[in-house]
Amino acid sequence: MKVLFDNCTQPASASTLDSFISHSGHRAFHIRDVEELPRRRHSSDLEWIEFLRSSQDLWIFISGDGRVLRNKAERAAIRAARLHGFIMAPAYQKTPEHQVAAMLVWRWPDILRITELLSPSIHEIPFGKATKLRPLPI
Repeated sequence: MKVLFDNCTQPASASTLDSFISHSGHRAFHIRDVEELPRRRHSSDLEWIEFLRSSQDLWIFISGDGRVLRNKAERAAIRAARLHGFIMAPAYQKTPEHQVAAMLVWRWPDILRITELLSPSIHEIPFGKATKLRPLPI
C-alpha cells in the first residue's frame, strides 16, 4: 500500500511515516515527491484523486484539511475513486511538526487495520492516543 500526503501536510510527516512502514512493503510520499504527478505539489485535489484512482497500486491519502470533504466535486471524486482517506483533526494545525509525525507513526496500526477491514471510507485522525479514529461521512 502507498500513502499520499497532500499539500495540507508537512513533507516531514510523509518521510517519517515512510521510514517506519517501508520495512513491511508499504510506502509514504508527500505530494511534492510523486514523480508520476506532472504538476506534483501544484496538482489540484481533483488531479491527485484521479491519479490515485487510475493507479495500479493501492493508495490511501492523508490530508490536513477537511475541506476536501465539503467541496461537492472533490467528494464525488473521492467516492468514485473508492479511496480510503484520513483527515487529521484540526488540532494538528497548531501542533509542532515532530509531534504530528510521532502521532502518525503511533496511529499507523489503526490506519492499516481500517484499510484492511472496511470498504473505502474516510476517517478523522484525532489528536490524542486514547481516542479512536472517527468515521466521517462521504
